Amino acid sequence: MASGKVVVAAGFVIFRRIEAEIQYLLLQTSYGEHHWTPPKVTCMTWLHFVSPGHVDPGESEFETALRETEEESGLTADKLKIYKDFEKILHYEVRGKPKKFLQVTLSHEHIKYEWLKLGDALKYVMKYPDFQEVLNDADKYIHKQIPVGDHKS
Repeated sequence: MASGKVVVAAGFVIFRRIEAEIQYLLLQTSYGEHHWTPPKVTCMTWLHFVSPGHVDPGESEFETALRETEEESGLTADKLKIYKDFEKILHYEVRGKPKKFLQVTLSHEHIKYEWLKLGDALKYVMKYPDFQEVLNDADKYIHKQIPVGDHKS
């Protein structure tokens, strides 16, 4: 990992359950390689992970996740059920700078979104094995800890 200041980002892994099927929200960026990512920041329903939304001075990682999720997807806190007992932290680099990765109306930063089953979501992010791990861990958590009907679609 390159030396330098670590930039902290936060977000949510957003999911919905349609009957027994769990689907994850991924957004396609409007820049670079048009990669797929969760609403910047990461929370899964609280994960320090998902696409990086930068933490502003005086703002907690959780507050950043909420702000970035609304800015990038139009989803507000009152539309989400946040499971704070699931948290994941990723460390990665973007443009040679280390990032600490702690989450629909698209912002200018994205051109498309999809709700995907786990297998399809894993294919969309195949270039990012750390994010694949987060999705797999989130899926295990959801199946084990969140009963059918205990979520917001």
